[in-house]
Amino acid sequence: MVVGISPIDLIPDFIPVLGYLDDLIIVPLGILLAVTLVPPDLMAEFRADAIHLDKPASRTGLAIIITLWMVVTIFVTWTFWLT
Repeated sequence: MVVGISPIDLIPDFIPVLGYLDDLIIVPLGILLAVTLVPPDLMAEFRADAIHLDKPASRTGLAIIITLWMVVTIFVTWTFWLT
């Protein structure tokens, strides 16, 4: 487990539940602030450019991630089921 201490964290992440709860508030507010600070004409240009970009898709990557999650879920379930 990685324990991070950030100077902008209101509550450090190693405190159960509360450490991540402040992140759920701070990150969306930071994104909202960033979007608000970008001028509207520039944001419109960026959105128009984004529509024309090809979206990356990798079925192999998807299969690897799903398999990894399944293996971890089975392992954790099996580990706690036997104890």
